[in-house]
Amino acid sequence: MSSIILYHVSGDEIRVPDIRRGRENADFAQGFYLSRDKEFVLRRAAGDAVLNTYELSTDNLKIRRLERSREWFDYIFANRRAQKDTLEEFDVVVGSIANDTIYNTMGIITSGLLPPDEALKLLMIGPEYEQTAIKTDKASAALRWISSDRVSEETVSRYKGRVKTEEEEYMRQFSATMEEISR
Repeated sequence: MSSIILYHVSGDEIRVPDIRRGRENADFAQGFYLSRDKEFVLRRAAGDAVLNTYELSTDNLKIRRLERSREWFDYIFANRRAQKDTLEEFDVVVGSIANDTIYNTMGIITSGLLPPDEALKLLMIGPEYEQTAIKTDKASAALRWISSDRVSEETVSRYKGRVKTEEEEYMRQFSATMEEISR
């Protein structure tokens, strides 16, 4: 049996994820999002957070890996516009998290105001973190909740400092890329 350990931070313990809810800020009923990167997930914790740990049995699942590319951008762009899921035949999609869901770019990247090539340039900057989207009932059935742990205030505070430093560097890169694009 092949499996991977995945993490999700939330305000609650989530034993049975809702794959149709998606993230309120970016995805519209196109999966439950987790990451193999526990450190990344903890960086996103705030307030009274709960770290949920899962094991995904990957046997018999149709999995699609996406690299940062035009195909990845098109997938994100369609998802943000609640358009038809272009990878609906896959149970699981693994790929980079779009940095505009991590950092506050005021929605400019996927707003449709920028041509796709310029928006893709902006999505390519900054650190690359991986996410795993559980998209089908079959994949959801293969996802087993293992545990949940309260994230301490000390942990949240420690990661906030790291995120602040990283965000400052990202915004510097973002501004430089915006300047380059506008020339």
